[in-house]
Amino acid sequence: MEYKIQEFKPHDYQKFAADFIMNHPISAVILFLGAGKTVITLTAIEKLMYEDFEVGKVLIIAPLRVAKVTWKDEILKWQHLRHMSYAVAVGTEKERMEALHKNADITIINRENLQWLIEKSGVPFDYDMVVIDELSSFKNWQSKRFRAFMKVRPKVKRIVGLTGTPAPNSLMDLFAEFKCLDMGERLGRFITQYRTGYFTPDKMNGQIVYSYKLLPGAEERIYEKISDITISMKALDHLKMPELISNRYPVYMDEAEEAKYQAMKNDLILPFKDEDEITAANAAALSGKLCQMANGAVYSDNGETVHIHDRKLDALEDIIEAAQGPILLCYWFKHDLERITNRLDELKVGYSKISSEESIRKWNEGKYQVGLIHPASAGHGLNLQHGGNVIVWFGLTWSLELYDQTNARLWRQGQQASTVVVQHIVTAGTIDERILDAISKKEKGQNALIDAVKAEL
Repeated sequence: MEYKIQEFKPHDYQKFAADFIMNHPISAVILFLGAGKTVITLTAIEKLMYEDFEVGKVLIIAPLRVAKVTWKDEILKWQHLRHMSYAVAVGTEKERMEALHKNADITIINRENLQWLIEKSGVPFDYDMVVIDELSSFKNWQSKRFRAFMKVRPKVKRIVGLTGTPAPNSLMDLFAEFKCLDMGERLGRFITQYRTGYFTPDKMNGQIVYSYKLLPGAEERIYEKISDITISMKALDHLKMPELISNRYPVYMDEAEEAKYQAMKNDLILPFKDEDEITAANAAALSGKLCQMANGAVYSDNGETVHIHDRKLDALEDIIEAAQGPILLCYWFKHDLERITNRLDELKVGYSKISSEESIRKWNEGKYQVGLIHPASAGHGLNLQHGGNVIVWFGLTWSLELYDQTNARLWRQGQQASTVVVQHIVTAGTIDERILDAISKKEKGQNALIDAVKAEL
């Protein structure tokens, strides 16, 4: 593909952030979604490597599609970066090994293959700088990727953690993220140390603790601890961002459909009716079923799709007609995707899943009337703002992080439209309403989910 080479003219905050990375061997860069974290970081890397001679080899760890597309595209797009060599270590083991043996300035790998790189590839871990794109994906201190990385962390001279949402669910998430950066210097080496220092048990069942709450003044103390290596700036403070308009598009089931929904809902919740406590695990399972039914279908115990209603599909048809332009459509369940694509085929609407490098480019070139994305796989890092300014949520998510990240594919720097419209299709009288209320209030974590399921009981 031909790249239009551009000269990088950084905003003041982008220059400040790049300088911060260069001046701090350990840095956490928390920039508002769409603020240009990738080019900021690459600019700092280029200067550290070719002007200051402080860095020899850089490893970038990123979500899969971001690793495949975004970092490479940014290197090739900007005039001042094009001389740097890069290798993308994703795909089959053979393809990954070929990339590792290129001995490039920058090696880009997806986070799922980090453990393989460290423990199984046999290639020496000789990177003196590491960038973790989406630091929040290292929030689990028990995960294999976290444990593998901590084995080689002492070898790394410089490290950068990038994110727009460092603690989407709880400040508890910061422990593992910052241990990746400073090996426990600021928030402690052990999770128990962090918990007892800043938190107290909240919801419990006997000796089992389901959630923790912050001690008085703990939030301020945590921020103070990490302040010397952390910068956070909102793009709205430094850029003219398009206006963000958020709407609800309510749909209503008829009596027969509602009766079917209620009957299935009652069958689902009956085993939990007399429970004093709904735990996160069974609340999540119940919520998933209720969300499916709100969307119009649900998987039965034997895996078959049971149809309930087409109200959201009808609303989608109206939205497509009214939009008079491309829409980015978020779906959640496989049966959502099947029913959506069947309806789009009937309407003879041009569409594609936005899941490959080619589909991303075609979307940005305006080739699709509807782009289909799953928030869990397309939420982070993809630049889709050139293809449209309307995003429609067919199915909702409890994850505030995925919700914000997905909306930021369009509401970001480089969006040419003066407004970005986020349209939520909501089935009245269902759990949809509770999810959207929780998102609107920026409620985080499991508590909103559990409370919503309890309300359904």
